[in-house]
Amino acid sequence: MDELRCSCGQQNPKGTLLCGGCGNPLQESAEKEGTLNMRYEGAARRSQTSNKTFIDRIWNFFSSVKVGVWIIIILLTVSSLGTIFPQEMYIPPTANPADYYGEEYGLLGKLYYQLGFHNLYKTWWYLLLLAALTVSLIIASVDRFFPLYRSLKNQRVQKHVNFMKKQRLVSESSIEFSEVQDTVIKQLKKKKYNVRTDGNAILAEKGRFARWGPYVNHIGLIIFLIGGMLRFFPGMFVDEYLWIRDGDIEAIPGTDGEYYLENEQFLLELYDEDDEVFQDAIQNAGGTVVKTYETTATLYRSEAEGPVGSVPELQELDSYKIRVNDPFKFDGFALYQLNYKLHELSKIMFTLENRETGEEIGEIEVDLLEPDYQYEVADNYVITLNDYFPNFYLNNEGVPSTQSPIPDNPAFIFEVNSPNQEENEVSFLAVGENFDPSQSNTYRLTMSGLETKHVSGLTVRKDHTLPFLIFGGAIFMIGLVQGSYWTHRRIWFRQVEDKVILAAHTNKNWVSFNQEIAEVIETSGIEPPVDNRDIASSSKGVKSENG
Repeated sequence: MDELRCSCGQQNPKGTLLCGGCGNPLQESAEKEGTLNMRYEGAARRSQTSNKTFIDRIWNFFSSVKVGVWIIIILLTVSSLGTIFPQEMYIPPTANPADYYGEEYGLLGKLYYQLGFHNLYKTWWYLLLLAALTVSLIIASVDRFFPLYRSLKNQRVQKHVNFMKKQRLVSESSIEFSEVQDTVIKQLKKKKYNVRTDGNAILAEKGRFARWGPYVNHIGLIIFLIGGMLRFFPGMFVDEYLWIRDGDIEAIPGTDGEYYLENEQFLLELYDEDDEVFQDAIQNAGGTVVKTYETTATLYRSEAEGPVGSVPELQELDSYKIRVNDPFKFDGFALYQLNYKLHELSKIMFTLENRETGEEIGEIEVDLLEPDYQYEVADNYVITLNDYFPNFYLNNEGVPSTQSPIPDNPAFIFEVNSPNQEENEVSFLAVGENFDPSQSNTYRLTMSGLETKHVSGLTVRKDHTLPFLIFGGAIFMIGLVQGSYWTHRRIWFRQVEDKVILAAHTNKNWVSFNQEIAEVIETSGIEPPVDNRDIASSSKGVKSENG
């Protein structure tokens, strides 16, 4: 009951439009068509014949070309939305994304951040869209490839008369085919056709591999998309930023604490003002043009884990001078010199003095990256750091806050505990500001010195997905060339009673194909084929004119 028997004896799966043996139309819809739809050779596809189970419905949904197109449209739309504002990787490394987008782009920027578009290509739902497109390509390809492959592989030479007469290019000639058969075969082979014969019938075919071009495209796209999705898996793709100060040792992002880097020295070299070759560039840049900047770095591997927050025991592995376009490569990672910052504040020294007498009591040194809570000064004076704002600003409510943990504009709230007073004194200090809230403090803290460090900006990259992307792209291009520059062409000849029927089909380039057929049959006496679609179009035009 699930198979269709043709008059030629061929058993065909349910849903078959054209008999897999002789090509005779098996469905009433195929009988009524002017020309046969040869896209999949009329073979039954799973998506058109099975709809019983939940798996069948999923298969049918993703096998639809419309569904695949809509997934692509949605992907293109959300990808374009991700370019309205910069992605998080392109904003200043020290900026807080939650605040940055709202401050820079207003309400739209805040909404952009809240919807996750600031880090679009790493969101779970974008990954889900990529996975849906991959599944759609796989199912649509499998649903169409195997029925088509079986149909083309098992082609018979003898085709049904209805199959031949419903091709786009058809002709009938009143001649004896046996008299010209050898001449036709010779001409077909001259045109590089693969010729098969069965009695008084001929099947000539060439360029069948062109039919697999779209499926090769799909394979390339699937590999490419898999490569894109692998970027979401740990250890496959790393693109992180590392700011490291002179003399510091930092864990390298993306290595799970296995590797550490020490910045021994950052060096900036400028072009000499007396260099005649670069005089114009130096003048345009206002007197300074960077010649090169580099980081002398030492790589370490963690030997044993120490307490949380501390640097573990390290084994030195290698040293390298990281320059622009000359990265430090190790274990699949690459460290690129990308940026720098000169003279970042590192330490500030404060002097405690008596406001009235000017007597200096002592000095404290505040590490701006790891400040202490209390500082002891001579003669039992204790200074407590109540609050610290590395990058000071007043928020919308007028409350002191910090924009980032980088000490670009440090501010402090100190409390001075003097052995001569019962109550402690509070002072607010910022760059260029020394504020006494009570207006009656006896003691005053003043900045007496500072230390700075150069900071090197490095990009940490690791990409094991690149081979997938390159291989997938190459496969895609092969499929594109395969499907674009070759055509699948077939010509059928058959003697039916006192006439020779010629039928032909190709997947594109019909004009050149028709010219090639004319050259094949030029001396055989067989009538040139007529385009049935032109006849159908003209007959419709006549009907419309006659009302």
